[in-house]
Amino acid sequence: MWNPKETKQSINRMTGHMQLVNQVVFSPDTRYIASASFDKSVKLWCGRTGKYLASLRGHVGPVYQVAWSADSRLLVSGSADSTLKVFELKTKSLYYDLPGHGDEVFTVDWSPEGTKVVSGGKDKVLKLWRQ
Repeated sequence: MWNPKETKQSINRMTGHMQLVNQVVFSPDTRYIASASFDKSVKLWCGRTGKYLASLRGHVGPVYQVAWSADSRLLVSGSADSTLKVFELKTKSLYYDLPGHGDEVFTVDWSPEGTKVVSGGKDKVLKLWRQ
């Protein structure tokens, strides 16, 4: 974690994933950072300090991408296991399991108003999910 305006030194070295990290993203309210990894997990970190907070589990394959809802309440992940998982931050647990793709899910995103999720994957299909 870096604050390049203040120093060239890192604020914190965020370790914990056992395999490569595919993506990191701040929550819209900047309170959290989520990381997606080939170790089949999504990890949560404090957006201010970089301190490890929790592991979100449920996928049985590498996690390629994560996306936050606009209110920072929910986090969706897409995985090689062909599913999307929606996690609730308040409980740090699985909120929805969204199977339906025929193969790996490479990309996910929330609609700006937070009522829909879109996903795309190796099956050459885009899916629109309503909450």
